[in-house]
Amino acid sequence: MMVAEVSRMASTLQTTCCIVGSGPAGVMLGYLLARKGVHVSVLEKHQDFFRDFRGDTVHPSTLELMYELGILDEFLAVPHQKLKSISGVAGGYSFKVADFTRVPTHCKFVALMPQWDFLNFLSERAREFRGFDLRMQHEATDLLRENGKIVGVVTQTPDGPIQISADLVVACDGRHSTMRNAARLPMTEFGVPIDVLWFRIGRGADDPEQLFGNINYGRALVLINRGNYFQAGLIIRKGSFEEMKAAGMEAFRETIARIAPYLGDRIHELKNWEEIKLLTVKLNRLERWYEPGLLCIGDAAHAMSPAGGVGINLAIQDAVATANLLADPLRERRVTPELLRRVQWRRELPTRMTQAAQANAHKLFAQLFLQTGPLQAPWQLKTAVQIPGITHVIGRAVGIGVRPEHIMGARRSRAYRNAQLAKLAIGLSVAATFGIACRIRSRKEFR
Repeated sequence: MMVAEVSRMASTLQTTCCIVGSGPAGVMLGYLLARKGVHVSVLEKHQDFFRDFRGDTVHPSTLELMYELGILDEFLAVPHQKLKSISGVAGGYSFKVADFTRVPTHCKFVALMPQWDFLNFLSERAREFRGFDLRMQHEATDLLRENGKIVGVVTQTPDGPIQISADLVVACDGRHSTMRNAARLPMTEFGVPIDVLWFRIGRGADDPEQLFGNINYGRALVLINRGNYFQAGLIIRKGSFEEMKAAGMEAFRETIARIAPYLGDRIHELKNWEEIKLLTVKLNRLERWYEPGLLCIGDAAHAMSPAGGVGINLAIQDAVATANLLADPLRERRVTPELLRRVQWRRELPTRMTQAAQANAHKLFAQLFLQTGPLQAPWQLKTAVQIPGITHVIGRAVGIGVRPEHIMGARRSRAYRNAQLAKLAIGLSVAATFGIACRIRSRKEFR
């Protein structure tokens, strides 16, 4: 795609920050910048937020941000389910994977909420700030350049094309980012052996309430409680969807019933392949997230696997870091490439570590696909889940992540402050122990 030069022919709008894409990263960034007095325009190509089978897990780290912003009680009034742990069944062996009840946050659970409800809630609160401008049915199709710097976007609207000029364009338009492609930023792709098939299936009163992973017969089926139905994700070998379609819908239903027998009385709810949505899983990362006048965050900078359900929360953490570092410079019109580089530096380590963990999970799935018969839970799994405290450690890793961000200047919960004090105490204890050991060794050497 050729990058457009500034033209005087189309109608033009002016803003300080133009955010392309109103997913979790885009709306959160727009909210935070407007809250700090920055004029921001958020562009969304669709007419509403209603898209099914998107990231719907709002982790404790994101709920903590809602607390810091003073809107947690309002947020929790939106219908949702609480996920306090994650469980699994490997063959016939049931086990707990993660426990969120001890995470050092105000809310010790994952909120399961349709993404459209999350985005509607946050955008409604953002509209309370004078500088927030959400424009639906505005599709950014290209970048504007002037003297080697990006100065805005070309946008298609129901009323015709518009050029929106801005001091900074932030690409939050997902894993297939048009803005990223227009800028031709270098990307590293990591091989992924899995895809996911998303669909709905009814939920009975006696079915598991918590997030459940069912592993058997060379497949993994994830079931997310949506009240009267499950949002189900079948993890399959990459590129095998066409083979499954060729085998027929009845064979697909039998696969589901064989993995999770308690769904057997509901598999005929699946009528045709139109109800089955393919998510082609990607794992990639930009080598450079920015150029003068442009910054990429969220999936536009690093597409995440659905493993762990952390994508939405990592994107929101990107938005918080961006607002913390750039709100004042944007308001004062002094954003530089060095400041954009600092955003990447701040968020690249959590991205790399999370993607490394996901890549290891993918290797386990690749081994799973080789076992097409009934699965016997390996002794290594049975031993690992019995390690004292392991489920709480995993719960913290999934629920909080690496280097969680906090709203600059906002209140912190008592749980967070206590956790920081505990970390400080541990650090001082380690330092003291190390110092004592050094003194003892020194005395021995001088004797």
